[in-house]
Amino acid sequence: GLSGGKTVPDTVRTHPRVFATLTAPSFGPVHNRPTRPGSTAAQRCRCGHVHAEDDPRLGTPLNPERYDYQGAVLWNAHAPALWSRLILNLRREIARIGGITQRTLASVVKVSYAKVAEYQKRGLVHFHAVIRLDGPDGTTTSPPAWATTSTLTDAIRAVAARTTVSGPEIDGARFQFAFGEQLDVRPIRSGDFGDGGKITEKAVAAYVAKYATKGAEGATGTLDRRLRLIAELPAYQVPAHAERMIRTAWQLGARRDLKPLKLRAWAPHARLPRPLLHQDPPLLHHPHPAPPSPHRLPAHPQQPRRNRPRAGIDAGALALDLRRHRPHPRPRPPRHAGYSTTGNGTRDGSPAWVTANSSPSPRSWPA
Repeated sequence: GLSGGKTVPDTVRTHPRVFATLTAPSFGPVHNRPTRPGSTAAQRCRCGHVHAEDDPRLGTPLNPERYDYQGAVLWNAHAPALWSRLILNLRREIARIGGITQRTLASVVKVSYAKVAEYQKRGLVHFHAVIRLDGPDGTTTSPPAWATTSTLTDAIRAVAARTTVSGPEIDGARFQFAFGEQLDVRPIRSGDFGDGGKITEKAVAAYVAKYATKGAEGATGTLDRRLRLIAELPAYQVPAHAERMIRTAWQLGARRDLKPLKLRAWAPHARLPRPLLHQDPPLLHHPHPAPPSPHRLPAHPQQPRRNRPRAGIDAGALALDLRRHRPHPRPRPPRHAGYSTTGNGTRDGSPAWVTANSSPSPRSWPA
């Protein structure tokens, strides 16, 4: 969709578009590999060592006891809302720059984007986004002359610095979340990607697809499944930093005022419940869709999901085996225990109300 194709015209390549990266704020110093401007060589960390790229200490706090784990977990939980507020403010800022009202913005220019959330080693997420300005009818029309790449870049930088989302109040402290100071906004045009120069459409699509398929468990050591009980956590042997994040999310999830965040349900994933890739409208079309997973069963539209056979199990043989070993149903006793009613009272006027028949009923008990 960045360079045309399918139902998107090729003229969309001339629309203003940027590749933006928005990061999370700091919740405490962590082990990292700092570099100097114009150099890729790693410098000394605050701990005094030069970490290798595969050092397991990368992303972990220098002092876990002073690290703000509550703020980190809650920031992940509010990151989707923070992104939505950013897009809302971005549309308002573009309308202000163009000298038009927010109500008439959709009839002049349209803001389209595709963003993906990437987990960092410290357990927080940051967003990579392709943001583009289209005409009022989308990709088939061009934006006005004042809507340029510079206008889009300045608008993103302005709203990223002031966009905030209010969080809960815990122990008398009110949380408020915003994006971190590190912000990268680069225009997308022809050139090479990765050498600090310009960005191409193919490179951006490959870069977004890479992180769209990257799970949290590969970057932070968290789990790829939900927990039913926190007592199950030691059995998975996750890193200490990830375990601290999970336990903090589990503890916060017990608070009644935080129930809407569903922190316990998403605690093993550092709490990012929404899809990692989101497009509005779709911008990126992968030319070669990924093949279906070999671990996923084929769809059976004629059967409910709960009745579909599991992989490696013969459903017919299993049902037959269950019928063979099913215990005999316990016989139910007949009602009235063999007695029947013949009438009220007797012909001779005695005070008896019911005349009972002592002979057993013909109903027989099953063997």
